[in-house]
Amino acid sequence: MMQVQFILFLFLVLFGPLFVTSLDSAFNDDIMGLIVFKAGLEDPKGKLSTWNEDDYSPCNWVGVKCDPATNRVYALVLDGFSLSGHIDRGLLRLQFLQILSLSRNNLTGTINPDFHSLWNLQVVDLSENNLVGSIPDGFFQQCWSLRVVSFAKNNLTGKIPDSLSSCFSLANLNFSSNQLQGELPSWMWYLRGLQSLDLSNNLLEGEIPEGIQSLYDLKVLRLGKNSFTGWLPGDIGGCMLLKSIDFSDNFLSGKLPDSIQRLTSCTSLSLQGNLFTGGIPNWIGELKSLEMLDLSANRFSGWIPKSIGNLDLLSRLNLSRNQITGNLPESMVNCIMLLTLDISHNHLSGLLPSWIFRMGLQSTLLSGNSFSNSRYPSLTSLPVSYHGLQVLDLSSNAFSGELPSGIGGLSSLQVLNLSSNNISGSIPLSIGELKFLYILDLSDNKLNGSIPSEIEGAISLSELKLQKNFLGGRIPSQIKKCSALNSLNLSHNKLIGSIPSPIANLTNLQYVDLSWNELSGSLPKELTNLSQLLTFNVSYNHLQGELPSGGFFNTISPSYLSGNPLLCGSVVNHSCPPFHPKPLVLNPNSSYSNSRTSLHNLHHKVMLSISVLIAIGAAIFIAIGVVVVIVLNIHVQSSMSRSAAPFAFTGGEDYNCSPANDPNYGKLVMFSGDADFADGAHNLLNKGNEIGRGGFGVVYCTVLQDGNCVAIKKLTVSGFIKSQEDFEREVNKLGKIRHQNLVALEGYYWTSSLQLLIYEYIARGSLHKLLHDDNSKIVLSWQQRFKIILGMAKGLAYLHQMNIIHYNLKSTNVLIDCSDEAKIGDFGLVRLLPMLEHCILSSKIQSALGYMAPEFACLTVKVTEKCDIYGFGILVLEVVTGKRPVEYMEDDVVVLCDMVRGALEGGKVEQCVDEKLLGNFAAEEAIPVMKLGLVCASQVPSNRPDMAEVVNILELIQCPSEG
Repeated sequence: MMQVQFILFLFLVLFGPLFVTSLDSAFNDDIMGLIVFKAGLEDPKGKLSTWNEDDYSPCNWVGVKCDPATNRVYALVLDGFSLSGHIDRGLLRLQFLQILSLSRNNLTGTINPDFHSLWNLQVVDLSENNLVGSIPDGFFQQCWSLRVVSFAKNNLTGKIPDSLSSCFSLANLNFSSNQLQGELPSWMWYLRGLQSLDLSNNLLEGEIPEGIQSLYDLKVLRLGKNSFTGWLPGDIGGCMLLKSIDFSDNFLSGKLPDSIQRLTSCTSLSLQGNLFTGGIPNWIGELKSLEMLDLSANRFSGWIPKSIGNLDLLSRLNLSRNQITGNLPESMVNCIMLLTLDISHNHLSGLLPSWIFRMGLQSTLLSGNSFSNSRYPSLTSLPVSYHGLQVLDLSSNAFSGELPSGIGGLSSLQVLNLSSNNISGSIPLSIGELKFLYILDLSDNKLNGSIPSEIEGAISLSELKLQKNFLGGRIPSQIKKCSALNSLNLSHNKLIGSIPSPIANLTNLQYVDLSWNELSGSLPKELTNLSQLLTFNVSYNHLQGELPSGGFFNTISPSYLSGNPLLCGSVVNHSCPPFHPKPLVLNPNSSYSNSRTSLHNLHHKVMLSISVLIAIGAAIFIAIGVVVVIVLNIHVQSSMSRSAAPFAFTGGEDYNCSPANDPNYGKLVMFSGDADFADGAHNLLNKGNEIGRGGFGVVYCTVLQDGNCVAIKKLTVSGFIKSQEDFEREVNKLGKIRHQNLVALEGYYWTSSLQLLIYEYIARGSLHKLLHDDNSKIVLSWQQRFKIILGMAKGLAYLHQMNIIHYNLKSTNVLIDCSDEAKIGDFGLVRLLPMLEHCILSSKIQSALGYMAPEFACLTVKVTEKCDIYGFGILVLEVVTGKRPVEYMEDDVVVLCDMVRGALEGGKVEQCVDEKLLGNFAAEEAIPVMKLGLVCASQVPSNRPDMAEVVNILELIQCPSEG
C-alpha cells in the first residue's frame, strides 16, 4: 500500500505540472474561441452575458455544453437568441465541437469554408438567418463525421457543391428556402445514409435523375417549389421507407409512375402545382398510410377512383383545379378521418351526395363545379358532430332553393360562401347566431327580402358580400355591431333609404361598395371617421346634398359618385346651393291676446306677398326656359346638320327608322334590348363627357334612359373604315364575344361620316390610372395585382382562341372593375380596317412606346398573336413593378424589360417589386410571375409561350386556396 502511494506521489511530482498546464491550455482554447466569437456579435437581449473571459471553464455558460469526461466544449446551441453579426473564426479553436446550432438569429456574411477543420462536427444548423453567397465547396472537404446539415431559410446562391458527394455519413440535409440554382446532381443518390433531403423553395431546374431507389433509408423527400421538369423518377418506389413526399409547384409532367404504389409507409404525398396528366390511378388506394393527399392544380382527368375510399387514415384531400369529371364515389364515406375536402374548380356534376354532410368535415370546398341538384341537403338535419364545420364553400355551382332557416346551428362556421348559384328566398334570421363567422358571401344569387337586423350577432364578420341579388329594404343600422368588418359589398340590389350613420362606427372598413341601388338622402358627415377607407363606391343611387369633408372624401374618385346628379361638392364639380335660414314663425298662442287680430292680418299679408313672389318667379322661370329651349333647338339643329345624322333606335334587329329612308340618316343598333340616351343623342359627344382617348378614337360616357351607363367610342379611323356592310358584319361578330375579362360591346351607330361603338362602362377606370396616377390613394395589393394579371391572361387567351389579335395591348386599354377583375378593351378593332398596313399599325394603333413587339419594325415578318404576348409580358412587369414600360430620367432612359432582366441576373429581382407594397407580397409568386413576364417579352417570337400555357402557368404559381 505504501508503495502505491509513493508511486502516485512521485507521478504527481514529476508529471503534475505538465498535466495542469495541458488542461489549462485546453480550457484557454475553448474560452478564447468563444470570447472571440462573441466579440463579432451583437447581443441585444443579453443572452451571452454569462460569458466571462476570466472564468476558469466555459462549461456553465449559456448555450455551451461540455463533455464530462474531457471537460471540452462539444456543443454550442444558441438557437433563437436574436444575435446578429457574423460567424467568427474563433469557433475554429473548439476542436472537440460536435454540435453547432445557431438557427433563428440574424447572422449575416458568408459560410466559412474552414469549418472542415473541425473534424468532430456532426451537426451544423445555420438555418433561418441572413447568410449570403454560395455554399463553399471547401466546407465539405472533410465531412466523414457530418450527420446533419441545415442551411435552410437564408439567402444562399450558386450551385450545390460537388464536394458534398463524399459525405456518406449524412442523414439529414436541408438547403431549403434559398436561391440555389442549377440541376440536381445525380451523385445525390449516392449518399445512401440520407434519411431526410429538403431542397424545396429554390431555383433548381432540369430533370430529376433516376437512381433514387438507392436511398434505402430515405424517409423525407422535399423538392417542391423549384423549376424541375420532365417525369417523376420511375424508380421512386424503391425508397420503401418514404413517409413524406413533396414535389409541389414545379413543372413536372406525364403520368404518375406505378412504383409509387409500393410506398405503403407514405403518410403525406404532395404533387400540387405541376403538369401531371392522365387519370388518378386506381392504385392510390394501396397507400393506406396516407394522411394527406394533394394532387391539386394539375391536369388530371377522368373520375375519382373508388379505391380512394380505402384511405381510412386520410385527413386532408385536395383534388382542386384539375379536369376531373363524374361525381364523388360513394366509397369516400369510409374516409372516416377526413377533415378537409377540396374538390373545387373541376368538372364534377350531378347530385351532391348527402353523405358528404355526415362525415364530420371541418372544411368543405366544392366551388367551381356543376353540381345541379334542385336543392342541396338541409343543413339543419346534420348530426351534432357536424357542428365542427368551419369552412363551407359551395360557390359557382347551380344550386337552387332557399337557405335553410336553421343555418345558425353550424355554430363553428367561419367561412360561408354560396355565391354564384341560383339560391332564392330571404336571408335567414339565424345568420346572426354564427358568432365565429368572418366571411359571408351570398353574392350573385336571387335572394330577396331585406338584410336582417339580426346580422349584428355575427360579431366576427370581416367580409360581407351580398352584391348582385334582389335585396330590398334599408341597410340595418345594427350592422354597427360588426366592429371587425373590413369589406362591405351590397351593390347591385334594390336597397332604399339613407345610408345609416352608425356605419361610421366600423373603423376597420377599407372597402365599401353600395353602388347600383336606390339609396337616397345625403352621405352622413360621420363617414369621415373611417380612416382606413380605400374605396367607397355609392355610384348610381339617388343620393343628394353635400359630400362629407375630410379624410378619404377629400380625394375620392368621381367614379365612385357618378350617377347621383344631386350630389354637390368640389369633387363632383357641382357647387352646393347657399344656405338660407328658416323663416321666422310667430307663435299663435302668444299671451298678448289684444295683438292676435293684427298678427293674423300681418300673417295673411306675408303669405300673400310670398305667393305673389312665387308666381312672378315661376312666370319668369318659364319664360326663360322657353327662350333657352328655342335657342338650344336652333343650336342643335345646326350642329346636327354639320356633324352626325340623327340617331334611329332599334333593338337586336337592324332597322332604319328614317321617315323617308334617307341614306344619310344614322342607325343605332343595340345587341340586347331597346335603348335610348337620357340626355339625347346630340349630347353624346360633348367635350364634358369625354373620359379617354386611344389609337382608335375618343371615348365618351353617357347614361341610357334605363339608367345604365355606357361608354361611347367615336372612331377616328373613318378614312380606313370598310363599307357599311363589312363594318356591320365585323361589329356584330365582336358583339357576340362575351367573357368576364373582356369589355363587352353593347351596340354601334353608323353613318358614312361617323361611326360609334357602344361599350359597357367600367367606372373604376384603367389599369394605367390605378398604377401611375400620382393623385390616387389606392394602392393595389399583391393579391389584387395577381388577380389582374391572371384576368388579363384569361381574356387574351380567349381572344386568341377566337382567332382575334389585339395589336394594341397596353395598360390604358385594360380596365379594372370594382371586383378587381381586369377587362381588356379595344380588341378586334383592326378587323374594321380594310388591310393591315404597317403604317396604320405603327402610327395609328401601336402608338404606345414600350409595348410594341420588335417584329412590328420588320416589314417581312408576319404579325401574329405573338405580338400580343409580347405586350402582355410588358404589362405583367408593369403591374408587378408599378413602373412604366419606358421611363425618362434626368440623364438616362430606363427600359423596364431590361431593368428586370438585369436584376434577375444579379440575384436582386425581388427589389423590382413595387415599393408601394413595402415587402407585403408573396415572393414565391412575384418572382415566377416576373420571370414569366420576361419570357413573354422575349425578342424572339417563337420563344414566347401561347396564352393558354400562360394561364396554366399562372394558376400553378398561385398558392392553393386554404379556404
